Amino acid sequence: MSKNLSFIPPRLKPWQTLTALMVVGVIVLSSGAGKSIHTNLFSIQPAMAAPTPRAYAQRITPGDVWQQVYQQLPNLPRENKYISKENGKVAENNTLVNRLIKYHIYTKGRAPIYRLDWKLTLADYLGANEIIYDTSYPGNDSLRENPLEGDRKAISRLTRSQRDALVQVLVNIFNPTSQNTQSPNSNTTANPSTSTTPQPPQRGGAELLK
Repeated sequence: MSKNLSFIPPRLKPWQTLTALMVVGVIVLSSGAGKSIHTNLFSIQPAMAAPTPRAYAQRITPGDVWQQVYQQLPNLPRENKYISKENGKVAENNTLVNRLIKYHIYTKGRAPIYRLDWKLTLADYLGANEIIYDTSYPGNDSLRENPLEGDRKAISRLTRSQRDALVQVLVNIFNPTSQNTQSPNSNTTANPSTSTTPQPPQRGGAELLK
């Protein structure tokens, strides 16, 4: 055979072809295209974190909310006859609902837009859920008398329908776009004796959250 004949490469076997393609792919990925893919993957921004209970409180201050609650439920007990440590006068704006909201958001760190969270807070007052400590309860540092015991009694005197109305009003105020909204009965009274339906005795946390 003449030495001038052109060199004809041998036919590659299937496994050799596959190996060659894999090598080419590695080279492409290590080039600019690979860097572009890497950059795009790691440039994805993380999802925005859900708002914290304090963030909700910053949007709507507790001082505004408790007034709206009493506007819609005027017969709720106010429990605002306590004396201020600062000036020795009656702290009329230091109400039951005001302290309830502060306890729910700041002390317990619960979200104010969910009915279940508010029901858990009411269960705390009824002694059916978590312990409320005197020293950390709102009003203990600003009033001459810790209002916790009086607030417990005021909540316990409410009927189930009154507690449900209170929860719904709070949720509606903090989350106006909530789909599960219903108009509370503005004639709801704070005296359980006015209820036409006898209320069953409270048996525990599970019963209170129904």
